[in-house]
Amino acid sequence: MDFIQDNLLNLTIFFPTLAALIIFLLPEDEKNLIRRLTFVLSLVPIVFVLIMWFNYNRSTADVQFEVFAEWFPAIGANYHIGIDGISLPLFLLTVILTPLAILASFSIEEKVRMYMVLFLIMETAMLGLFASLDLMIFFVFWEFGLVPMYFLIKLWGGKDRDYASFKFFIYTMAGSLGLLLSIQVIGLSMGTFDIPTLMDIWVNTTSGTLAGTGLDVGVVKSIAYWAFFIAFAIKVPIWPFHTWLPDAHTQAPTAGSMILAGVLLKLGAYGFVRLVIPLFPQQANQTAVILAWLGAASIVLGGFAAFGQWDFKRLVAYSSINHMGFVVLGIAVMAFAYGRTFTDAGVSTDAIMATSGAVFQMVNHGLSAAGMFFLVGVIYDRAHTRDLKEFGGIWTIMPVFGTILIFTSMASLGLPGLNGFVSEFMIVRGTWGINYFTVQLAISMLGLLMTGAYILKGIGETLHGPVKEKWASLPDMTLREHLVIWPLMALMLSLGIWPQWILVFINDTITKLF
Repeated sequence: MDFIQDNLLNLTIFFPTLAALIIFLLPEDEKNLIRRLTFVLSLVPIVFVLIMWFNYNRSTADVQFEVFAEWFPAIGANYHIGIDGISLPLFLLTVILTPLAILASFSIEEKVRMYMVLFLIMETAMLGLFASLDLMIFFVFWEFGLVPMYFLIKLWGGKDRDYASFKFFIYTMAGSLGLLLSIQVIGLSMGTFDIPTLMDIWVNTTSGTLAGTGLDVGVVKSIAYWAFFIAFAIKVPIWPFHTWLPDAHTQAPTAGSMILAGVLLKLGAYGFVRLVIPLFPQQANQTAVILAWLGAASIVLGGFAAFGQWDFKRLVAYSSINHMGFVVLGIAVMAFAYGRTFTDAGVSTDAIMATSGAVFQMVNHGLSAAGMFFLVGVIYDRAHTRDLKEFGGIWTIMPVFGTILIFTSMASLGLPGLNGFVSEFMIVRGTWGINYFTVQLAISMLGLLMTGAYILKGIGETLHGPVKEKWASLPDMTLREHLVIWPLMALMLSLGIWPQWILVFINDTITKLF
């Protein structure tokens, strides 16, 4: 029992890899066994995360369940992991979405064993990144998560999957190169890659020449800051680094889109909150206005682009850019306020609210986007088309599907009482209180208007209008499909009515961070 308690975080992160090994040893032709066993094994990390959830000490709100082991002493890199109130909700999101995505994949018939193995390995990569407290470990997990998604799109994607997977890989790798170089310069010059240590020594090194480089500290920090910025901006993705996303989403299998939108997009935003702003507070403060403008552009242009789509899945893909724009806006407030000393206590309270809202929006968007992509997959499996012009009157034929689509769409829209409203309201309210990004916020409201427009377009073209004869025999949702969507709907409703059960963890840590 002591071993489990001491290694709870290791067990959570690496159990999916152990499960992947077990699945890999099964015969390829035992498809049903592979599916069911993968699903059962994917439920185990939920138990570990719940144990951590109920044993997390909110009174300290610092990094807990830490594991530290010497790994690469020659360069000062160690295996150091731990979680706090920012990473814990993202852990919960990951371990909930993974089994649901696996359950949604039961219709996959080709290379089932490899498909399930890739999903489980990707879960380890995502969890490992959220827990990383060493820059080298962070980068290893960052790159590790790229490979399974590349193959999921390339092998099980749509007709343009080769192009989409290549674009996804190239974009992410392009950002990773600068990220790796910057991590090396920081770690080797400081003698450590340990993130908590760097928060002190790297941040407080403000002048002179950087050891081992012969370069001015200010120059190196500026270059490293932009390298980090671009790498994470591509992953979020922030406009104009977003063009890989609609192609990747459109071509990915349904479960791949669920995880891509639900968790992988959050890695970039998490990188901003965990690394970019705490490691580069001065540079972040100076460029906060740029980040705010890019967030506003993502909200507005993502909304307009979504409204212009007739491919239902592409519409939902562009909606992710729109919703993640609010996360970026909240991060811009954090960049502006972090490390500053305020005479007006209200300003710091607003900054904490906007930043907490940004982290909470990561969780909320993960749930609603995964739900929307799954529902698009449900209708596509039956109709074999995603063209909104082809649909109409589906609610009459599939009343349960129609009702669930309305509910999930309203959560994505930000209807009060559902999860999306709470986090977006927190970001807008906190940003407004800062009184520095008023213009960007006002422009962002155009994007909020377009959110309603594209959601209603998707619902209207799919569910309403005259019933087309060719869809008259479409079957309604199966039990398996209900088992996928109902947990997501329950979470959307619970976080809309009583968000505190997750927000307290986030807010405690964000307050301590400030």
